[in-house]
Amino acid sequence: MHKRTILLIIIILMVPFLGGCSNQRSEPQPEAKNGLIDLSQFNLKNEVISLDGEWQFFWNQLLEPGAFDQGVNSSYEYFPSSWNKYSSNGENIPGDGYATYGLTFISSDNEILALKLPKVRTAYKLWVNGDLIATAGKVGTSRESMVPQYLPQVASFQAQQGENVIVIQMSNFYRPSGGLLNSIQLGGEAQILGLRTNGIAYELFLFGALMMMGIYHIALFFFRKKDPAPLYFGLFCILVAVRTLMIGETFLFSLFPSFDFEIAYKIQTLTFYFGVPLILMFFRSVLPVYFHPRIIKLTQFIAVGYAAVVLLTPTWIFGVINPIYQIWTIILIIYLSTRLVMIAKHREKDSMLIILGGLALILTSIIDIISLSVWIDDSWPPLLKMIFQGDSNSSTGQLIFAILYSLLLAKHFSESLEYKTVMGEKLTEMNNNLDELVFQRTKALTAANKKVEQQNLELEKNNQDLQKLSLRDPLTGLWNRRKYNETIELEWLRCLRHQRPMALLFIDVDYFKNYNDQYGHMAGDECLIKISETLKTSLSRSTDMAVRYGGEEFIVLLSETMKEEANAIGHKLLKSIEDLAIPHSQSLVKNYVTVSIGVSSMIPNTYSLYKDLVKVADKALYHAKSNGRNQVKYLDE
Repeated sequence: MHKRTILLIIIILMVPFLGGCSNQRSEPQPEAKNGLIDLSQFNLKNEVISLDGEWQFFWNQLLEPGAFDQGVNSSYEYFPSSWNKYSSNGENIPGDGYATYGLTFISSDNEILALKLPKVRTAYKLWVNGDLIATAGKVGTSRESMVPQYLPQVASFQAQQGENVIVIQMSNFYRPSGGLLNSIQLGGEAQILGLRTNGIAYELFLFGALMMMGIYHIALFFFRKKDPAPLYFGLFCILVAVRTLMIGETFLFSLFPSFDFEIAYKIQTLTFYFGVPLILMFFRSVLPVYFHPRIIKLTQFIAVGYAAVVLLTPTWIFGVINPIYQIWTIILIIYLSTRLVMIAKHREKDSMLIILGGLALILTSIIDIISLSVWIDDSWPPLLKMIFQGDSNSSTGQLIFAILYSLLLAKHFSESLEYKTVMGEKLTEMNNNLDELVFQRTKALTAANKKVEQQNLELEKNNQDLQKLSLRDPLTGLWNRRKYNETIELEWLRCLRHQRPMALLFIDVDYFKNYNDQYGHMAGDECLIKISETLKTSLSRSTDMAVRYGGEEFIVLLSETMKEEANAIGHKLLKSIEDLAIPHSQSLVKNYVTVSIGVSSMIPNTYSLYKDLVKVADKALYHAKSNGRNQVKYLDE
């Protein structure tokens, strides 16, 4: 692999981690011990400290400042962490419940500081030195008495020299796990507001970029509907863009603090559920040979099933099944990774950008799944904890993927424009030489006219032979399209009169343009001649006919032939052409020439035309090519 390619891969894979950088110190930060953290040696006004470590914890108790001595069964637990990892009286704590946290920090000065508060599961109240400075939702002791809300925010307060006490009440009855998964950060008001502003700015950038790319690719699809890849890709971009507003700094809740929690959580979950099949459908549409259609259909079925559960059940019920879908997503990520390896191994044309984008998407998706699955604990190294505490990494990965795919589209558009430019130059050159060309053609025509009278006699003698020859394809010797048009209409009327079946095989040589590009047109003509000989030898009745329909397309017309026999003839032709073993290394199917065959059969009636037989066969051929080529497809009328 070239050094530039390796460098590009490293840069792309490192981009998601660059967003985790902040103004925090590079050296290890202090951690709380037994509910106390000494920050007297830090210039808190100009720094940002994560208040991680052992906080005092009271399970199923809502204590206000100054009332900790009334609490019972307190313990010191690592914070931030889901409280599902804690235990009380020897029993594991469930996700549903409420609790009070307490921490004392020591400051060296009286100064105005601020706290950066992330999302809390799923409501909280926070005091500093007895003053209530931040709330989200309504804390309660039951699902009926609480109101959930996600509201990351910055809260300023007056710190005092010496000890400062932070008290947080939390309650959760809407998510499978409760507590706080991300660090609370303490620092100067300007530094904390800068972190919050930078986070919102970056996520709005992600939202805007992904939304614009999504709309752009959907517009591309409407102008060229034969290719569904831009549609799948555009919808996926829009889903990720919408999800970006509901994770990380959750800018949506900053704009609409009263936005219903359950609706927002359902939208966020649905974007995840539908995003998984959409990205696989995109890869299948771009590189169909490498992705099995049954796996895609299974992914769609599971996504729709899970989405139905989300729409029909409350959050505390469907939230339980999220880990199962995350495991299913990891399985699909592994599957996608193996496909990317296969694509890289076969060195598909222009596939490197898709592979790099897929790697970025896979890596960031794994990071988000781990973050959302509450698998991080205090034993993780600080760097990993910093990386996995964010939940918007997959948005970054999708942006990288979108940029690389857009580069690929730009490359294709550039090549198309260059081709048009070359053709335009040739046309201009032809126009410039038009007078000379007309003169030469007129001269040749004049010379030809002098021989007309002499040739007329010979033409009359050989008229019958020439007429017969005009019905044959000069390269392959098969009947040509003119003969076919005369024959099929007469044969249709005969079968209509006697109520006998007719069958038609529509045959197309797979990737024949690639074959010509590699081996040249002379080799292409020899390939078509060999296939034509195979078609001739396959006909067992005088009423059957093989036709070169045009280019690399052939038609075999079978009189009085039912579905089963027509299918059998199609499979026999498929194998016979494979057995020719004509080398074709540019084929995406096999290393030798193959064909796709569409089959139709019907008994004519007064309400049908012979063109219906042809349309059905053509549609069957389309299905054969769409499903991987080198196969026979039959469709009923």
